[in-house]
Amino acid sequence: MSNQPGRNLGHQAGQITGQAQVKKDEYVNQAKETSQSAADRASGTAQAAQNYASELKDQATNILQQTGGQVKSMAYGAAEAVKSTLGMNNEDTAIGAANNRPGSNPGNPVSGGNPSNPVSGGNPINRA
Repeated sequence: MSNQPGRNLGHQAGQITGQAQVKKDEYVNQAKETSQSAADRASGTAQAAQNYASELKDQATNILQQTGGQVKSMAYGAAEAVKSTLGMNNEDTAIGAANNRPGSNPGNPVSGGNPSNPVSGGNPINRA
């Protein structure tokens, strides 16, 4: 009977060791699951950030293209206004190129075709 108490202690020690191993495995598995969940969330967040950055880039590109078009249009309008003010605005560029010579532009104050021209015989350079 003296073997009986030692045997019980050994059995209890084995049970405690087994229970400790089971608890340890549970904690390790829980830690792995938590780690994987955090990695999945981080990956999802990174993907969302990448998508958002791509959308912002596309929006910025569109805004720059629109702005460039507006600036181009404004510059063209300003150039046309200056041409019109100076009497250089031609309706047809092919005809305008042929008519773009001294004395042929009625809006030119040096031209002979302008009735309000203070130089009465047309362009003094072409008088000869």
